[in-house]
Amino acid sequence: MPEIDLLSPSSFAHGQPHDQFAWLREHSPVHWHPEPRADGFWVVTRHADVRAVGRDPAAFSSTPTVLIPDDGAMDLGDHQMMLMTDPPRHSALRKIVAREFIPKVAQAMRPRIEVLATRIIDQIADAGTCDLVTDIAGLMPSYVIADMFDIPHEDGVALYALTEAIHAAPESQAPGAGMMAVIEMFNYANGVWEARRAEPTDDLASLIAHATVDGNELDVIDFNLFFLLLIDAGGDTTRNLVAGGMDALFAHPEQLAWLVEDLDARLAPAVEELLRWVSPVVYMRRTAPRDTELRGVPIAAGQKVVMYYGAANRDPEAFGPTAGVLDLARTPNDHIAFGGGGPHFCLGAHIARVEIKALLRELLTRLVELRPAGYTEWLPSTFISGPKHLPITYRAV
Repeated sequence: MPEIDLLSPSSFAHGQPHDQFAWLREHSPVHWHPEPRADGFWVVTRHADVRAVGRDPAAFSSTPTVLIPDDGAMDLGDHQMMLMTDPPRHSALRKIVAREFIPKVAQAMRPRIEVLATRIIDQIADAGTCDLVTDIAGLMPSYVIADMFDIPHEDGVALYALTEAIHAAPESQAPGAGMMAVIEMFNYANGVWEARRAEPTDDLASLIAHATVDGNELDVIDFNLFFLLLIDAGGDTTRNLVAGGMDALFAHPEQLAWLVEDLDARLAPAVEELLRWVSPVVYMRRTAPRDTELRGVPIAAGQKVVMYYGAANRDPEAFGPTAGVLDLARTPNDHIAFGGGGPHFCLGAHIARVEIKALLRELLTRLVELRPAGYTEWLPSTFISGPKHLPITYRAV
């Protein structure tokens, strides 16, 4: 039995702790985990159980927070971030922006996203070396969400840098750094709110700034929470999937060679397998509003239930005996990197797939002899999994 500690950044220092997850899936799939200064929480690691919890907001609520620490819930009075609400409030908030993220809109964005991918690779092509995270993977989602909010690209990059401080484990940075990043994000959002309230345009910010829920206009705090969520979630999957996926391909050169051999035909299933393998979002918490049970384990009202997506995505019950093998040709591939369905299924999943495919296609066709130029440094986070820095060398063609 490995030491089970899912609260320490050291467990995630080289990616997700799959040795711990494997033991938990087999021996304790609904496992009680102690927590300093709190009672503890239930760890859920089986694919079927994670899906079940995520699809049942009546038994497993997103309120007061989706983070393990109770202080992850900001005290904003009657205001709540959409991510930390349940239907019907969640449904009403999601409806405001849902049409901007449907597959038809994501496909309409594809030409613009492909232009951005070309621009990103243009910027580093002749250098011969760069940081794959900050110079490539992190730029695409920052540029796209900046376009959607009609703010400068450089502001989108700076805002996403703030989310790293928000996600980082508190012990890995200066005291209060996470809250200071939230305040800085809100200050920027206030300026966008005031501009769009005064002169609305056809961008996503104007849509939110002039939205109503149950006949009531959203106010500046509602707007700030929406802004934080979309900046934050808009970058996580693409940035960490592209960077974490390339890190995985460097470790599996035969898979990288197979992919490049027929990129157009193989990219789509490869992206799905990399989503399963990397699982950029480590967990989401729910809270039981009443006594219930999961896999025969009694769960008391008020207890925390935490879904670990990376564990579920390597569950042999769902993916067979090759669950622990990277197989870019895997089909079917019922991964739950985007949440496994239910009301909180990732809003930006369709746009993220377009971004990932465009960036990987540009990266793998224009840069050859790709290889690491140093060690991969991972985000010091127990919530989001991905490289913080990944130096690479290459030759442009």
